[in-house]
Amino acid sequence: MAETTNQTGWRILLTGGNATRIAVVSLGVWLHAADGLLVATMIPAIVGDIGGARLIGWTFALYEIGSIVAGAAGAHLLRHIGLRQAMAGAALVYLAGCAISALAPTMPVMLFGRVLQGLGGGGLMALSFIAVARLFDAALMPRVMAAISALWGASAFIGPLIGGLFAGMGLWRWAFWAFAAQAGLLALWLWRARGIDLAPGDEEAPPRFPGLRLALLAGGVAFIAAAGLSKSLPLSAALIAAGAACLAMFARRDGLAGDDRLLPPRPFDPTATLGAPLVMIMCFAIATIALGTYGPVVMVTVHGISPLAAGYVIALESIGWSVAAVLIAGIPERWDRTMILAGLLLITVSVAGLVHALPEGPVWLITILAIAQGAGFGMAWTFVLRRATMLAPFSEHNRVASAIPTLHRLGYALGAAAIGIVANAAGFEDGISVASARSVGFWIVIASLPFAGLGLLAALNFVRDRGRQSA
Repeated sequence: MAETTNQTGWRILLTGGNATRIAVVSLGVWLHAADGLLVATMIPAIVGDIGGARLIGWTFALYEIGSIVAGAAGAHLLRHIGLRQAMAGAALVYLAGCAISALAPTMPVMLFGRVLQGLGGGGLMALSFIAVARLFDAALMPRVMAAISALWGASAFIGPLIGGLFAGMGLWRWAFWAFAAQAGLLALWLWRARGIDLAPGDEEAPPRFPGLRLALLAGGVAFIAAAGLSKSLPLSAALIAAGAACLAMFARRDGLAGDDRLLPPRPFDPTATLGAPLVMIMCFAIATIALGTYGPVVMVTVHGISPLAAGYVIALESIGWSVAAVLIAGIPERWDRTMILAGLLLITVSVAGLVHALPEGPVWLITILAIAQGAGFGMAWTFVLRRATMLAPFSEHNRVASAIPTLHRLGYALGAAAIGIVANAAGFEDGISVASARSVGFWIVIASLPFAGLGLLAALNFVRDRGRQSA
């Protein structure tokens, strides 16, 4: 009977109006999920063609900035123009970004395209999850989320495959055109579809759009990233200080926003009850971005593997994350603290191992460490959210749930910006060679270790006894 019910549930999801809804949502999630691994795989070919090695970190940082801003804007777009129109608009923005990247004669032009891809992809992701919550019956929700999770895992295989094949043929620009075509198909589908409407006003009125706060957040990351481009030490220091000031102003203004806050109270305080998990998540994102950002370039240049093989090494991190999360998902709550610490310790060990493995090899060791890094996140992630929600007041539950992925993306953006400074100082300022790539491979991981240490300190506070934490 259970099997029959399960089959019936899938049949309902994959037929009629639900089939259109799940297809649209899946395509929106796919465009965002595959983008990072696609570009990471193609970066060696892109830099070899148009230059801009010193701007590699920006290709990831600016995409993440766009995603954060678009994610925060999702509810506002839904309120004012409706779901179908908002998703179609996000798809067109993503299409424009892909087209600009495909046509880019230089890396600065591509960076503009990456901002638009981040805005469009982040908007599609946020709106897709709103669609899941609003357009499907509660009984179908587990199957919808299972389908999306499977799609996310599939992107870890297919994204590098697409990027590696196009890069290997010297046709990396066509990979962007392929994704532009998919975004155009999605926009056309949404324009003609009628089964996924949420009309303007169907949602509760969102708070006033936090434009100034998001501008401060984006400005903070941009200033830090710009510091890596300056050859003047005083100017670099000034840009880093300006970035830190923007982030501090963001935190202060957000703390004064009352019910309109984006983040829980004291989000950057590792000793605060709700600040500890957020600092922890952000620090470990910063500590692990080096492999995904510069790993393919180092592996292709130093170890002589193909862009496709390098892309799959990076993809195995995502696969390790998914497999570990599935295997331990049923562990009871009393093990939360143990699993969180075990996962984060595994991440730290993998980062430390990359200090030698990334610049010196062998590639099989880099692969094992990448899998371990992903498995560490998979072990900890589910339990971080569960424990943070348990410790938060009821009024902060939704804010904590949304803040964790936001701080994770912010960590990736800040990490890509900061690691870019290190990479340029270590040799990429003057171009890519075996010597410079080996130097960069060593120093970017060394620079990541302090963030892993800070993340562990925040984790220790996060997993303290519940009674002591509440007190």
